[in-house]
Amino acid sequence: MNSERFLKMLLRVVGTLAALGAFAVFMPTAWMARCHEWLGLGKFPEGAIVEYLARSLSAFYAMFGGLLILVSGDPRRHASVIRYVAVIGMVFGAAILVIDILIRLPLYWTLGEAGSVLPLGAVILVLQRSIRISDAGRVRAQQSSIRS
Repeated sequence: MNSERFLKMLLRVVGTLAALGAFAVFMPTAWMARCHEWLGLGKFPEGAIVEYLARSLSAFYAMFGGLLILVSGDPRRHASVIRYVAVIGMVFGAAILVIDILIRLPLYWTLGEAGSVLPLGAVILVLQRSIRISDAGRVRAQQSSIRS
């Protein structure tokens, strides 16, 4: 599988998973509380700000997922957006790693979150760069055949 096809597939899979966050926007608060406790995070805190943050972050993930699906259709055309997403994803992953450690989230949570976001950004960046390099080689080959 070439870099462009793999990048398209990766962006679509990650975008679809992120878009699933839309369900949590409308999830009953009691379900959120049960999930929170099932994950071993203790009793779900009550309060408007907690529910607001949970729902707005879920909506943001859904919106971000939609963006990834959109740019996956033409990674050459949307190269600058994809590079931005990759770089800011790595920065976000590093920030999440620090936050998770400082607030003492369980190790499985930290590894699952920061341990997936950081490498994912790096893989996307490498794939996008690979497409750019192959494009540059193709342009040079075309220019040299025109001169001949």
